[in-house]
Amino acid sequence: MKYRSLPGSRVVPKTPSTVDLHTHSSRSDGVLEPAELVAQAAAAGIRVLALTDHDTLAGVRELRRPGAAPLPLELIAGVEINSVAADMGDLWEGELHILGLGVDPNHDAFEAALERQRGFRLTRFGAIVARLRDLGTPVDEQVARYLADAGASTGAALGRPQIARCLVSAGYAASVDDAMQRLLARGRPAYVARFGLGPVEAIEAIRSAGGVASLAHFADAPRRRDLVAGLREHGLRGLEVHYRHFPAETVAAMDRFAREMGLLQTVGSDYHGDGETYAEAHAGLYVPDADALALSAELRASARAVAP
Repeated sequence: MKYRSLPGSRVVPKTPSTVDLHTHSSRSDGVLEPAELVAQAAAAGIRVLALTDHDTLAGVRELRRPGAAPLPLELIAGVEINSVAADMGDLWEGELHILGLGVDPNHDAFEAALERQRGFRLTRFGAIVARLRDLGTPVDEQVARYLADAGASTGAALGRPQIARCLVSAGYAASVDDAMQRLLARGRPAYVARFGLGPVEAIEAIRSAGGVASLAHFADAPRRRDLVAGLREHGLRGLEVHYRHFPAETVAAMDRFAREMGLLQTVGSDYHGDGETYAEAHAGLYVPDADALALSAELRASARAVAP
């Protein structure tokens, strides 16, 4: 599931990546259980992995719980916050996605903020399901089954990809991307606007929890210098330059911009699991050694990671 399609040539990895700081499990809108995601990532050669489910650290806590099996890689506690940025000009879906890397899962104020975010998600989720019912494409049965299964996990976060999968299951869409593009995306019939934290609030919440805030898959960054500079003033530390779905030309432009702005270059597959294994996603992931080393140094200085 791509965040946004861009023209250009495909990135051909020079060496297999050992770092992935943007992944999703079934505790938000991914398809794999957290332990299975870790196992697949380790088998593909990843040695440092951030689990960045939307608005929840439930998967991280499961993997770190007392008595859990030893991890085959270094796990970074992460989160992705879809911040509401409708007042910042013409942005993709009126949002900026902020990754929090190395946050403290035991930070009470941060968890309270995430819990509020999950509440907003639940309200929006129900409104979209109701709208689909009104449009003659009901997925109530499919949603009920989902909520009784993965969606019932403590601390799980709900979102449009889960509804998209229900639309596929009900026969109303050919794929998750098809469901998103025809029905659920901004401007489509079943779209419901998001509400919750703004970008500055998200960054400040991440910083308060000891994390590094990075702007995710924002290909427009070089053209929105003032916006990014403003966020940097509020504590933004990174920019997702090595994003798996970026073409080579976009990566090059983002690389130049990150260096000019003094931002860390983060790397992410944004793996969800629809229609592909982690190994297949990993095949398109690449980060230069120098950027991986800089990331590791920053995260070890301010993040709480679990060694194998």
